[in-house]
Amino acid sequence: MELTERDKAILDFERSWWHETGPKESLIQERFELSASRYYEILGELLENPEAYRYDPLGVRRLHRLRDRRRRARQETAQRASETPGS
Repeated sequence: MELTERDKAILDFERSWWHETGPKESLIQERFELSASRYYEILGELLENPEAYRYDPLGVRRLHRLRDRRRRARQETAQRASETPGS
């Protein structure tokens, strides 16, 4: 699936959003006119698109690592909660 201009803009934004002032969610709303949840849905879809990897391999790999770290942290938290006595 070929990347749209918005897809490329999202990948570019992820590469440098922290250089801008203001909360990320506000920047997303201003720049893309999307809610944060919809933005992250689109970003998640982009991370599975080979064209996104071809466009920005370093950025996509970094985002994959961040996503995997968060997923592992959630799984570990859930596992610890299920192992807590009395639950």
